[in-house]
Order: sequence, then C-alpha cells, then structure tokens
Amino acid sequence: MHANLRKVLLAATMLGAAPSAFADVITEWNEKAVAFVTPRMVPAAGQRVVAIMQVAMFDAVNSIERRYRPYLAALPTAATASKEAAAAAAAGTVLVGLYPQEAELKSALAAYLATIPDSDAKSAGIKLGEAVAAKVLEARGKDGADAPDAYRYKTKPGVYVPTPITVSSTWSNVKPFALASASQFRPQPPIALKSEQWATDYNEIKELGGKNSTKRSARQTEDARFWLITGPQSSEPVVRQIVAAKKMSLIDSARFMALTAMAGADAAIAVFDAKYHYEFWRPITAIRNGDNDDNPATERDASWQPIDNTPMHPEYPCAHCIISGAISSAIETALGTPEIPEVTMTSPTAPGVTHRWNNIGAYNDEVSHARIWAGFHYRFSVRVGQDMGRKIGEHVVKNFLQPATLADAR
Repeated sequence: MHANLRKVLLAATMLGAAPSAFADVITEWNEKAVAFVTPRMVPAAGQRVVAIMQVAMFDAVNSIERRYRPYLAALPTAATASKEAAAAAAAGTVLVGLYPQEAELKSALAAYLATIPDSDAKSAGIKLGEAVAAKVLEARGKDGADAPDAYRYKTKPGVYVPTPITVSSTWSNVKPFALASASQFRPQPPIALKSEQWATDYNEIKELGGKNSTKRSARQTEDARFWLITGPQSSEPVVRQIVAAKKMSLIDSARFMALTAMAGADAAIAVFDAKYHYEFWRPITAIRNGDNDDNPATERDASWQPIDNTPMHPEYPCAHCIISGAISSAIETALGTPEIPEVTMTSPTAPGVTHRWNNIGAYNDEVSHARIWAGFHYRFSVRVGQDMGRKIGEHVVKNFLQPATLADAR
C-alpha cells in the first residue's frame, strides 16, 4: 500500500477512535485534528489549523466559565450550558468550516455529540460552540494562508536549476495569532562564511550529519531518524500528556492547549519569515561547494548527503528548533517550571523506539540537536532557533488568555 494512502487511512481511523486514557474533550479533539492534518498538509499549515481549533475551543468554554480574558470573544450564554458540548461543537465546526469537503469530519462531530445526553444544556452548548467557531473562522478567513507559492528561483537566463516547489515560501505573510508581526523576533543574519565559527559548524555537520557518518553515535543516529517527524505530530502528544498528568480542569486544559498551539503556529510563521528573508544555504549545498566560500578551513565533499532528504526551504534558522522551542517555552512559562511529569513519544520514522522526558527543556534540546545529527542544520542555526522559540513562547503566555479581572467578567 502506498505510504501516503496508509497515512490517510490511519488518520481517518483515528478520527473515530476511542479517546486516550484521561482524555477530555479538549485533548480528544486535539488528537483528532493532529491525525487529520498530518497526512494532508505541510507542518506550518497543520500548526495553523490546530491553533484555530484550540482558540475556538478555549473561547467557547471560557464563555461559560469566564475565568480568563478571551482570545477573540466571550459570547453570552446560559451558565448551565454544557462546556463539553460547546468545546466539541467549536472544534468540529472549525474543522468542517475549513474543510467542508471532508465528510469524515462531519461524521466525527455528529458521533461525538451523540455521546452527550440530550438536554437544554447540551443544546445551549452546541449553539455557543457553533457561534464561537463562526467568529474565529471569520477572523482567520483572509489570514493569508491560501496564498499560492510564488518563489522565484535564483538563476541566469538559460541556466538550469532544480525545480521542486519550495515549502511555505509565502508563510511569512500569514497573520500571526499572537505576534505583532512575523518579523517581531527575526534574528540577526547568519554568521559570516569567513569566520572561524562557520568553519567549526561546517566541519561538525559534515562529519556528524553525513548519511554514512562513522563518527555519529548510535544514539545520535536514533535521534536524527526519530525527529524526521515534524509538525503537530511532533509536539501535541507531549502537551496532551501534560494536561492528563496534571489532571487539569476543562477550562485550564483549553487554555493550556490554546496557548501552546498559538506559540507553535506563530513560531512557524516567524521562522519562515526569517528563512526566506536570509535564504541561507543548506549543508548539502554548502559542503558540495566548500571550495568557494572563501574559508580555507572548509573542504569540499562533492558527494556529501545528509541522513535523509533535506527539507525544501532555506536553512536559517532551524524550524524544528523554533517550533518545539516555542511550545516548550509556553509550557514552562505557563507551569512556572521546566519540570514536567514524565511524557513519552514514539515516532513512525524510528520504529520500536520510545523516548521519555521529565524536563521540557530536555525535550527541546533533543529535537533541536537531532537536526545537526541529521545533516539539516548548523549548530549556530540551532542555537538561534531555540532562542527565538523561547522568546515567542514567553510572549504568547505572558500576553494572552490572562486571568480575568472582576470587570472582565461582567
């Protein structure tokens, strides 16, 4: 069976699957959304969909239990309205609104709502969730996500260049969820090619990131392959497990998952702003042209390859580092500590392997350093990416969905 078809069938199965242990409506719909977006779209687009859904669920639940300032709006409703029905209706209506052609989304929503006993509270909750979803969808309706790729390849008249379509070349034009602009945390330019640091990082990734490297350790190789997964599937399971382990209330679960989703989505917007602004070369390009960077400490390797296919977008800064860093930073800022209950993950790109963490910074470090071992990112790009992610995560949590004052609740 073709790999993409297997992924689509798996996603469809998960949309109707029984909830994980300790799941609430927030985490269950998060799991459904991640299963839906993973085989269908590039990582940045998946982060956007998850964030739209999570903020809608938060605003729906928060309209009933007004403990926090809303993301978009707190709509009037009966205090007895079902929070579970409101959250499910908001999630399902968002996904159906974004992808009306996908029949399984409508079926998943109907199936979930059927598990809630009929009552006036349920009806009020559904009405509220649908209304909140409509407002969120309207707000994101022209956010720039549907702009066609218009990347202009660098060449001279008549000269061939490889022609694959680049990934997310217009994503910097997408409206952020929490940042003032895509460039709010844009980093300084990459290091100079004539510098000693460039030679050091070049030679490190040339030695450790090569497809057949004999210097890379077994664990580094495992990490490189484990983190070939990207997008929401690489972070949302961690967030869900923290919600479950902390036994968060429904409103706190909704807030926590909305904050982390916004951080991840805005990190994706910000990193593609920086990537296409600087357009720095990937290791495979640099190493195969190591004789023309004006640095005598970098030697060319004409046939060098990374451990897997290089992602089709510029190198600097590291996207996986920024997105996992933003989500990790949001988690740490929200909890007030980097220490977390033990969470685990498996990866379809490293079968039979389970990774564990009880510190969210250790999770971000593993994800980030794996991009060196895979041959995708230089160490300076990893450091910049982690720092950029930290700033984004802190910004989101410190400025959005804050506790409501008495005046806010009126």
